[in-house]
Amino acid sequence: MINELIKSLSMNLECIDCKSKENQYVFTVASIEKDVVCPYCNNPSSKVHSLYQREIQDLPIQDRQVILLINTRKMFCTNTECSHKTFAEKFDFVDSHGKKTKRLVSKILTAASPAKITFPPPLLKASSLSTVDDRSVSHAGTSMVERNGRISWHHQVPLSEKKELVLPSYVL
Repeated sequence: MINELIKSLSMNLECIDCKSKENQYVFTVASIEKDVVCPYCNNPSSKVHSLYQREIQDLPIQDRQVILLINTRKMFCTNTECSHKTFAEKFDFVDSHGKKTKRLVSKILTAASPAKITFPPPLLKASSLSTVDDRSVSHAGTSMVERNGRISWHHQVPLSEKKELVLPSYVL
């Protein structure tokens, strides 16, 4: 069953380990592909330079956070005419430097769509929001933007309205 969940992200992944913590599931996964294609010259390579682990957040399961620890290979490009000597293994379900899967980002943005927002961030007033594109939502100078799997709120205040912002101690 666990491998079915992992395969829903990519058929080229396998689950190496699974741990259940108090409020999260942690899956360690790796690619089963022997060769990795260089993104710069499209030459396949099986020569591993090094390994590192990426921590990616995925959709929750049973109200528990899901963390994917992805064993990622840094590869040598074997094409002597390639502009890059090394490259990192890429996965279609997450952006290059993303911290969340694309499907999680999509769910978050869908939940934040104008029709579904029930409580805007503190700087927003309860008036209409508009969808800018499939990766951002905006309202009166404030926008929610998704970049590389990271979601952030941006608020633009006209110079004439800028005031000192005092934060409660529990925020600091």
